[in-house]
Amino acid sequence: MRDPLWRPEKTRAAQTTLGAFSVWMASRTAKPFADYDELHRYSTENPAEFWSALWDFAGVLGDKGAPPYLVDADKLPGARFFPGARLNFAENLLKHREETGDALVFWGENTVKRRMSWRELRQEVSRAEQALREAGVAAGDRVAAILPNMPESIVGVLAAASIGAVWSSCSPDFGVQGVLDRFGQIESKVLIACDGYYYNGKSIHIADKLAQIVAKLPSLRAVIVAPYLGRDADVVQGLNASLIHKGARAQTWGDAVHARKAQALQFERLPFAHPLYVLFSSGTTGMPKCIVHSAGGALMKMLCEHQLHADIKPGDRVFYFTTLGWMMWNWLVCGLASGATLLLYDGSPFHPSGNILWDYAQAEKATLFGTSAKYIDAIKKAELRPGKSHDVTGIRTVLSTGSPLAPDSFEYVYEAVKHDVHLASMSGGTDIFGCFVLGIPTKPVYVEEIQGPALGFAVEVFDDAGTPQAHGKGELVCTKPFPSMPLGFWNDPNGEKYHATYFSRFPNVWHHGDFAEWTEHGGMIIHGRSDATLNPGGVRIGTAEIYRQVEQLDEVQESIVIGQDWDHDVRVVLFVILKAGLTLDDALRDRIKKQIRSGASPRHVPARIIQVADIPRSKSGKISELAVRDIVHGRDLKNREALANPEALDIYRNMAELAR
Repeated sequence: MRDPLWRPEKTRAAQTTLGAFSVWMASRTAKPFADYDELHRYSTENPAEFWSALWDFAGVLGDKGAPPYLVDADKLPGARFFPGARLNFAENLLKHREETGDALVFWGENTVKRRMSWRELRQEVSRAEQALREAGVAAGDRVAAILPNMPESIVGVLAAASIGAVWSSCSPDFGVQGVLDRFGQIESKVLIACDGYYYNGKSIHIADKLAQIVAKLPSLRAVIVAPYLGRDADVVQGLNASLIHKGARAQTWGDAVHARKAQALQFERLPFAHPLYVLFSSGTTGMPKCIVHSAGGALMKMLCEHQLHADIKPGDRVFYFTTLGWMMWNWLVCGLASGATLLLYDGSPFHPSGNILWDYAQAEKATLFGTSAKYIDAIKKAELRPGKSHDVTGIRTVLSTGSPLAPDSFEYVYEAVKHDVHLASMSGGTDIFGCFVLGIPTKPVYVEEIQGPALGFAVEVFDDAGTPQAHGKGELVCTKPFPSMPLGFWNDPNGEKYHATYFSRFPNVWHHGDFAEWTEHGGMIIHGRSDATLNPGGVRIGTAEIYRQVEQLDEVQESIVIGQDWDHDVRVVLFVILKAGLTLDDALRDRIKKQIRSGASPRHVPARIIQVADIPRSKSGKISELAVRDIVHGRDLKNREALANPEALDIYRNMAELAR
């Protein structure tokens, strides 16, 4: 058995919120919990009592309703938590009225620095709430945002949630079609956007892109433009030239929001299952799926993760490097519910140097530093040693997610960042608004391993026959209901797509699509996705989003894209069939990359583009991404006869262009 990289001292473990909760639960249930595993077992065997206890322990504001707190517990999907409860998500994030000091701190690279107190945050949320109500927003209406990770994004989501509106967002580097594929499905009433953003020290203007987007969202009644580059008035003027014919109007944030007088906040307490967020799948097989999450489920899941697993306490200063296009932004927002200050950052994590995020953490005394596995790998390769170059004494927790953390990255954190820190690799996702497996601050950390399953989540690893296995690789599943299960998909009235996505493989069991195995310590290793979704740098990317851009180029006849395992990450590889007589050269490669970058996002741009003569397809005519991916990785295809042209696979075997 390997030695742990880190083990919390007994005093430290006892001082965690998880330690306090275990003692509190023992008193409540008259049942002592010898360790985390016993507490976890209780939480999955008694889900109604566990989640009810967490409601009380965390001091949720609202009416919990009368028991039972879980009905139809044997139905996945179909189970309902707190059926009689009424609450408001924003009220619970703004409940820390006694807190002084910063609620939000913001760095836009090294160009913009701002901070907002708790009092100022509540006042600005009040003003934004008034603006949304004036625009006709009511409970259930959608508010969309194209924003950097800046204070206005936090104000916007809280204002929308205070009304009971449904929030959906993406980052401003998305292309026109990438935004329309998402917001075009949900018929938003208001769009909150920025006038541009900074990246790598450059000002990126989005006025033209924004005009194209707004023109194709007929449901909009108002557009509010937040200032970042100082061009908000010009952007609004341009938008109003076209909006005037649609009965809508654009305003600057200053005119629509900040000019108003702050009033006492009004929170609409709504059912536990009232929708809060629409998050989006990657769009692998077409349009991105619109995943609807409830206010109650999101709140309870985040209170559990933040307080019990990440040990976030009142007064902590929480940093997570994310954009509004990743659900980790939604994760970060909820830190307010625990009385923490949010340290917001937008831009490149390497401008003006790789020290920028550590400069920020030092200056603002971060207690939690969250990032992606790819970032940790990148600073390791850059030979940065934040523990020597910066004061990291206040950081108690380092979180990593997005993709599996490589073994040498585990060791790097303890060698180069801090030897006495809780390093927590996590895995879950957009689908469940959180993690299935994650950090446990009272347990040791072992190299390569995620520490264990989340409280309240009955996580198993199934073989192909649906049998739980204690050893060996298999499918990550959850066998019992949990509060943050999606309400369903938008525009899926009968729930058919929702059921097919998560419950068709194993009846009455959530099948997540991760390939995983348990370890001897009760932890888990994730071996990657078991589907064809691309995942470079931990950001899920749908192949269809790339195809839609490539198809616009006259030179390209057809294409297929896969993710290739590369350097502890995944890189995007695009294969193209060109029109007769054409040869792929650097100029055409650049055109393809430019089209994908502008139409989708920089993250969609392939690392390699390779010309091929044929693409394997099924007998029904569908291109077979999984078959190509297997061949590229040297794996034999089990069912070649399912292909109409299996000989095409030989093109992709042992390609020199893809060799290490």
